[in-house]
Amino acid sequence: MAEIRNFTLNFGPQHPAAHGVLRLVLEMDGEVIKRADPHIGLLHRATEKLAESKPFNQSIGYMDRLDYVSMMCSEHGYVQAIEKLIGIEPPPRAQYIRVMFDEITRILNHLMWLGSHSMDIGAMTVFLYCFREREDLMDCYEAVSGTRMHATYYRPGGVYRDLPETMSLYEPSKWHSEKEVALRNQNRTGSLLDFIEDFTRRFPKCVDEYETLLTDNRIWKQRTVGIGTVTPERALQLGFSGPMLRGSGVEWDLRRKQPYAIYDQLDFDIPIGVNGDSYDRYLVRIEEMRQSNRIIKQCVDWLRMNPGPVIIDNNKVVPPNRETMKKGMESLIHHFKLFTEGYCVPEGEVYSAIEAPKGEFGVYLISDGANKPYRLKIRAPGFAHLAAMDEMVSGHMLADVVAIIGTMDVVFGEIDR
Repeated sequence: MAEIRNFTLNFGPQHPAAHGVLRLVLEMDGEVIKRADPHIGLLHRATEKLAESKPFNQSIGYMDRLDYVSMMCSEHGYVQAIEKLIGIEPPPRAQYIRVMFDEITRILNHLMWLGSHSMDIGAMTVFLYCFREREDLMDCYEAVSGTRMHATYYRPGGVYRDLPETMSLYEPSKWHSEKEVALRNQNRTGSLLDFIEDFTRRFPKCVDEYETLLTDNRIWKQRTVGIGTVTPERALQLGFSGPMLRGSGVEWDLRRKQPYAIYDQLDFDIPIGVNGDSYDRYLVRIEEMRQSNRIIKQCVDWLRMNPGPVIIDNNKVVPPNRETMKKGMESLIHHFKLFTEGYCVPEGEVYSAIEAPKGEFGVYLISDGANKPYRLKIRAPGFAHLAAMDEMVSGHMLADVVAIIGTMDVVFGEIDR
């Protein structure tokens, strides 16, 4: 009896906390992929439609839940679109805080990507190392917003509040002695800026540790070199952005080419790849972590020297402060009105894009003059990358599908929005 070599294999969906609910229908010739058909829609939450039914500020929290590994970056794209329509600009201190947290978020994203990607391919230790550093950065999120993931920290006109002067401390427990806790609290005795500056000093050595384990590891290179290669021309045609595009050798980064916030005042480099394979994309993201660390350090230095407001003084958009509210009923009513009805935005349409960790995150916003968007369309970088799945996996082995999904760094919150 002849051996059956051609068959269809259902790959996924994965767990939503991993690479998301991706279902791939693979047409196989033995172990070789002939065709890959990505099926999406298993996580669909109608974010854009929900945003059209709520006042502008009430949708900021939805942005955190799009790419739920790059929370504040998604917020940035959305509030920037609102600011363009209203015609307001945040104070310089707010812009530096935003950029600092954008880059903290980029490191958070790349650490999650590196840990999960390496574990997919078979390297366990890197995952534990990456989450060690993620804990510190999650504490920075918690310090400014009160929550470790969905921050809702950026607001039209600035940020919710200034950086705190204290960090939360570990307390002794039955698992940790006072001596251990004192050691863990060494870098938490000062302000948030002190804590972040301490992180920027420690982090380059941590990246060296990741590279020691992976960059010249022969198994890692066997699993990534020459896998999922995309030429520069084809990457542009497919609508790639971020590390997927730069890994193919195209030097395109919105922070340089279409600067926003205060990126044009900072010193950093844009890493690019040579061969356009999974290994090059790995190297690009590793170097991006180093460059983000440079940017964070520059922001910390500026913020130390330049106190000031972190949100505009415009009560049409920003609620009055608590001190003002206590002085009169008018301010109190205005406070409640802003939080329930919001504010009206002038008629018009705008496209606002930022360089998110995964690529170009864009928000297309149409206003009809009401207190909520008439239409909202989100340009998610992962959607364009996923569309190239068939092209990238065809001709590869089944095991390479896992490596290619990993190198795309897909998060289905934004793809299946």
